[in-house]
Amino acid sequence: TAMVVTEADIAKFDQDGAIVLRNVFSEQWVEKVREGIQINLEKPSQYSEKLALKEGQGSYFNDYCNWQTIGQFEDFAFNSPAAEIAGHMMKSKYAVFYHEHVLNKEPGTEKETPWHQDQAYYPVDGFKVVSIWMPVDPVSKESAVKFVKGSHKWGKWFHPRKFASESNYPVENDNADGKTFYNVPVDDIESGKFELLSWACQPGDCVVFHGMTMHGAKGNRSTSLERRVLSTRWVGEGTTIAKRPWTVSPPILGGLGYGDKMVSDTFPLVWGSL
Repeated sequence: TAMVVTEADIAKFDQDGAIVLRNVFSEQWVEKVREGIQINLEKPSQYSEKLALKEGQGSYFNDYCNWQTIGQFEDFAFNSPAAEIAGHMMKSKYAVFYHEHVLNKEPGTEKETPWHQDQAYYPVDGFKVVSIWMPVDPVSKESAVKFVKGSHKWGKWFHPRKFASESNYPVENDNADGKTFYNVPVDDIESGKFELLSWACQPGDCVVFHGMTMHGAKGNRSTSLERRVLSTRWVGEGTTIAKRPWTVSPPILGGLGYGDKMVSDTFPLVWGSL
């Protein structure tokens, strides 16, 4: 089969830390994921959160790690082009499925996604970590995710922030493992010091971004459209289970110990070979 992504896409992603890929998922995959999201919204797990700025407003729902009970997500992870896209973008000879994350901003949600870097939340070290952010609704540029161009190459770790309060995760132990975690430079980002990348998207499009890329998003000002997204997280060569000085998110190690190669029944190998 033809390469789902081109060498130019891979080079651009490597440079920018985020890239939009147009029309890579068929209507069938989009519909399947839409069904899965509906099931998840109706039966949220213990991990789910629903955040609203004010009573009676639209809320920002998120939940993750439900692919083992929602067949549509399992099918998408194992059989859609996602794993191959992730493998090529990571320049890895394999792609391991880490987890899926459902993000829904209802119409009129003012709650913003604070600027953050995903990998600081995860118990994962290594540079081959990506997300494939796939909307099942049209997303305007206004409510699309914004990425700080090239921030995955800053070589800096940033404190995870609670989405509800936007405050830093509390440090609970000294498992920083030699890393220095900086405060997210919110003022610098907001004042326009860095170039930001964002794209309006249609169902079938996706945005691939690196685990170290700084990103955030506004609310959903639409009065009628939901902003339902499935973000699948993938890891490749050189990724291992790592310690963090806070409770990691997701709080799942897949039966592995610190320093172990990231592959198990919980984190299955989907594409390529180890």
